[in-house]
Amino acid sequence: MPLDGCRPSALRRRSLLLAPLALAACQTAPPVVVAPPPSPAPAPTPEPRPPRIGLALGGGAARGFAHIGVIQVLEEHGIKPDLVVGTSAGSLVAALYASGKSRSELRALAETMDETAITDWSFPLRGVIRGEALARYVNQQTGGLTIERMKLPLGIVATDLATGEAVLFQRGDTGMAVRASSAVPAVFQPVRIGDKEYVDGGLVSPVPVRFARQMGADLVIAVDISTPPQGGALGDAMRMLLQTFAIMGRSINHFELREADVVVRPPLAGLAGTDFRSRRLAMDAGREAALALLPQIRERIAAKTR
Repeated sequence: MPLDGCRPSALRRRSLLLAPLALAACQTAPPVVVAPPPSPAPAPTPEPRPPRIGLALGGGAARGFAHIGVIQVLEEHGIKPDLVVGTSAGSLVAALYASGKSRSELRALAETMDETAITDWSFPLRGVIRGEALARYVNQQTGGLTIERMKLPLGIVATDLATGEAVLFQRGDTGMAVRASSAVPAVFQPVRIGDKEYVDGGLVSPVPVRFARQMGADLVIAVDISTPPQGGALGDAMRMLLQTFAIMGRSINHFELREADVVVRPPLAGLAGTDFRSRRLAMDAGREAALALLPQIRERIAAKTR
């Protein structure tokens, strides 16, 4: 709307001399200022996302009870793995844990486990233990769940006997996969699955850190229960075999464990892989090692939360 002095009637009343000046003043009147629209509200800051935690459980026969102590400590302090992968003895604990067993159920099961329930002797052609009893025990304790139906993503590592390559089982019969992963050559018979034979995963991946990464872990907590090579006389064939595995496992672990974010090494000195009577000592050793590393585990989780 024009200002009062700029209306045509007002301009006609002005003298001829002043009219042009008045008209020019009207033409340079300040424009109407329109307020800009309000700025959009800032986008909400996304909630921090914790890393996907993978638990890699290594092989070590009866020393594997230490894995249960580690799991107990993690869960007691609110650290819940998002996936678990195991080799040999670690595959047994991983399967039980992935099936949904609580930390107290795992300990109770370990304390009542009868060694004869997982041992079936055979005529020693390709191994003195068939391994069928172990597979049956696993399937009973996991409610017959296949690997892909577990409550927690589960991976089980074995070795292809023909090629020497590591194989990660993420589908299929859980008991058969654990049996294959635990088939120590000359002790357990090789396990046939499909058209291939498999033996102990510890030959190629004693602590399966790389497979936890392959399954999608952002942060890997590895539990190493391997037996270091022993000095002194090795008088029988079985001790020589175990010594060979210890030497080989140490070499492989040197490279694989470098990829872990945290390595838990329970103090198991003097506890043999064949000593099932010391299961409580092994579980307590697992607890001790995990408790000592809790600050480091929390620090690594915080550093990878984004």
